[in-house]
Amino acid sequence: MPLIKPRTRGKHLVKHRTRLDHENNETLYAYAQFLGESTEYVLNQVIDTVLARDKEFVKWRESHQGSYVPRAKEQPRRTKASVRRAHTDAAASGESAHSASATP
Repeated sequence: MPLIKPRTRGKHLVKHRTRLDHENNETLYAYAQFLGESTEYVLNQVIDTVLARDKEFVKWRESHQGSYVPRAKEQPRRTKASVRRAHTDAAASGESAHSASATP
């Protein structure tokens, strides 16, 4: 009998990029195939299942309910005007327009 039950209802999902050990990645995809579910679902259920068993963490979380998700660093938005300005500046300095508009 699987430890993780197949999905019964949807949840609000957010993107999270991470890297896994090769063996964990293989296991994740194999378990998802075994359940007939997505790897996202399996990861969410593993977190729910494993962390719920950590009594010390559960107690700590009750008194620390705020978000601990780091805020994303804001990247300057590239507008048509900023791209046009980069092309104009590049032309004035003799650079190629492509290299001036590329992000570092």
